[in-house]
Amino acid sequence: MSLPADAITALQAFQDAAGWEQRARLLMQWGERLPALSDADKCETNRVHGCESQMWLVGTLHAGHWQFTASSDARMIRGLVALLLARVNGLSTEALQHVDLPEWFEQLGLSRQLSPSRSNGLTAVLQRMREIAR
Repeated sequence: MSLPADAITALQAFQDAAGWEQRARLLMQWGERLPALSDADKCETNRVHGCESQMWLVGTLHAGHWQFTASSDARMIRGLVALLLARVNGLSTEALQHVDLPEWFEQLGLSRQLSPSRSNGLTAVLQRMREIAR
């Protein structure tokens, strides 16, 4: 399965990172690049349940390809979600159903840093994307 351009960029950056400290810095930088959601988008309808932190997700379909935007009040989660968005933005509904979250974070070298609660939160985000895409 081919990866979106942003996912390839992320993969190269994280695979080139020397150790966890560099990856953690990269993670924060990716989180800072997330475009801000408007206050109107930070509503109950867009809230992702299953995350310990506050998390909002908005999805739009453009010419058969999904574009998601998201926001979180937690820095680490913002970074992880930015990497998830890099992986899924531009995918079709069909391709979105086949995204393997654990494999993606394994490829990035971040799977050991995913606590069970973070992992559950990201799974909830991906699940919500799939619901939006149905």
